[in-house]
Amino acid sequence: MVTARITADRDICVGAGNCVLTLPRVFDQDDEGLVKVLDPDPADAPEDLLDQAVARCPSGAITVR
Repeated sequence: MVTARITADRDICVGAGNCVLTLPRVFDQDDEGLVKVLDPDPADAPEDLLDQAVARCPSGAITVR
């Protein structure tokens, strides 16, 4: 597990939904299909899944610090 801060740039999000498929308790999509970060500080999120969510985002909209 990792302590992380997740941000998403909705201006560049293309609504692919890969983040939601990877971590549905951390990410969602709004009515327009754009990313919503449900839990920006997911203390118990597996680091490998956070890395996958970032890697699978085709627009590079997700950042984990």
